[in-house]
Amino acid sequence: MGVVFGVLGPVTAWDAAGAPVALKGPRHRAVLARLIVARRRVVPVGLLVDDLWDVPPPGAVGAVRTFVAALRRALEPDRAPRTPSRLLVTEGPGYALRAEPDQVDAWRFEQAVSAAAELPPDRAQAALDEALGWWRGPAYADFADEPWARAERSRLAELRLHAVERRAQARLDAGLAAETVPDLDAHVSEHPWRESGWRLLALALYRTGRQADALAVLRRARDILAGQLGLDPGPELRRMEADVLAQDPGLDRQAEPESAAARLWTRTAADYDRTVAAGARTRLESTVGLIRDLAVTGGAGLEAARGHRLAAVTAAEEFGDPELTARVIGAYDVPAIWTRSDDPELARRIVAAAERALAGLPPGLAHDATRARLLSTIALEMRGTRSPRGPEAAAEAEALARRLDDPAVLAFALNGAFMQSCTRAGLAARRDAIGAELVGLSARHGLVAFEILGHLVRVQARGALADFPAADDHAAQVGRLAERHERPLVDVFTRWYAALRSAASGRASVAEMEAAYRAAAGTLDGAGMPGLSTGLLPLALLSARMLGGRSPIEIDMEDDWGPYRPWAEPLALLNAGRRDEARAALHALPEPPADLMYEAMCCLEAAAALDLGDKPLLERTRDRLLPAAGELAGAGSGLLTFGPVDAWLDRIERGLAAG
Repeated sequence: MGVVFGVLGPVTAWDAAGAPVALKGPRHRAVLARLIVARRRVVPVGLLVDDLWDVPPPGAVGAVRTFVAALRRALEPDRAPRTPSRLLVTEGPGYALRAEPDQVDAWRFEQAVSAAAELPPDRAQAALDEALGWWRGPAYADFADEPWARAERSRLAELRLHAVERRAQARLDAGLAAETVPDLDAHVSEHPWRESGWRLLALALYRTGRQADALAVLRRARDILAGQLGLDPGPELRRMEADVLAQDPGLDRQAEPESAAARLWTRTAADYDRTVAAGARTRLESTVGLIRDLAVTGGAGLEAARGHRLAAVTAAEEFGDPELTARVIGAYDVPAIWTRSDDPELARRIVAAAERALAGLPPGLAHDATRARLLSTIALEMRGTRSPRGPEAAAEAEALARRLDDPAVLAFALNGAFMQSCTRAGLAARRDAIGAELVGLSARHGLVAFEILGHLVRVQARGALADFPAADDHAAQVGRLAERHERPLVDVFTRWYAALRSAASGRASVAEMEAAYRAAAGTLDGAGMPGLSTGLLPLALLSARMLGGRSPIEIDMEDDWGPYRPWAEPLALLNAGRRDEARAALHALPEPPADLMYEAMCCLEAAAALDLGDKPLLERTRDRLLPAAGELAGAGSGLLTFGPVDAWLDRIERGLAAG
């Protein structure tokens, strides 16, 4: 294996015999550490200079070259004179450390933690014990104050805590609850913000027959989170407390024996690991397939997939092969139904990587399918923004896909077109046509995920068009597909649609509408979709109160309104009698985002403008809503409604005609 590098503690290196390598002074170790942080990528000399000195001295570039030369001699003592280094290489404007994954303890640790997830409890515990034993102190301990090390140190520290908790879970699954309690108690004392640590400690106590102690631990967690961090316990801890109080039998359940399917998975994965080299491109592309499958499971799977996805793209870019990067990006063709991103920063980085891959693809028809997938990715990830690049990419992707004889590429492109179909009000019919094509195309070619997407799109669109018999039929069909193919996230959307359906019927009281929306909101706990869930319940409750004719409308701005706060705030100010502030807030509003709540935000703006008698704003809102005449405002979301657009247009016209 050659030289081995250690960064899980002070930065060091050992030769093949296990003896320490003399790395000379602190700046030599800093250069080595900085190159390890870069994970095989090139670090320009200029950046190394900036990272090594606050104020670079004269001759800093020469000094860096001297450090590199000394490191090469230390790391490759048997290299013949004047032969190029194969480990610390010069490339382009800088240097890169081409260490293999098993040559850096931090990289081995990541692999071990990931692999442990597929092992039975006893083997997972042993593997994690060994991996955690590699830590000699905080990661990059001698560079704790360096900005270039900060993000990597934080990431590795988080991974270590995750490994500690995964080991505790493996012990619990192996029936070692009593042995797990002391370690978990110390863990939560050192890291009180770790809700998963508190949950595991409570579970361990409960399994040792200490129900009262388990409840006391959960209440201590609540007190610490609220008192020190100002946070309420998350859904995981709340469910744990409820389960302990109810003495849920599931709390006593140990790990289930492996099923035939689980045994097959384990054996196949092991054979794959033995056969396909760790650094192989084939492995990277296969990993993306697993990440894609993980995403459609929802909840923790969806959240984990988001993090793994960026790691896969970053790993692909390290190969310096735009075609590989393009395939890795385009392979994540997970259907998306909600037009607001769950992680805008991740979306921005994926778009940037996709644009780089696009620019690097060779011209020619051979790459049109890959190019279409990249453009579809850009269209999806730019959802809800006002950038012209999103619609432009969607149109290019669809045009390319229609020229290709590849149903999967066309389905992905249609998803991108759907995501960019909210640039103005009144586009429900266009979305319905996209949904209809998705359903037909996917049913013909066995594209189940996109068939589900097509039905959900049609639930939304037919609801917006007030065609509830058709929307009901699509909701029923998608429910059956979801049950057959184990797609739990679909239930979130069908439950919300049922609440919308009740509200749109005109027969439900305000209390009944609110109860339906609150029940639907329960499906979002742990669903892993912050772009959908943030601010949704307060907005839905407001829609119920407005439909019910409540006056004044109850609006609590202490609630988490998320992206809808700017549109709710003028109404809250009006309720408080602060009319001048309400007018200022109303005039500060931008055009609503290009998402499925466009018409709903227009209605909130119209409600405040009507109260203030602000005719210029009423004219603007009327012009925005006019294309949606005949539709139900907000129902295109499939989640809630503010009633017929025609009724809002009528109110606006009467407001404009008033003295």
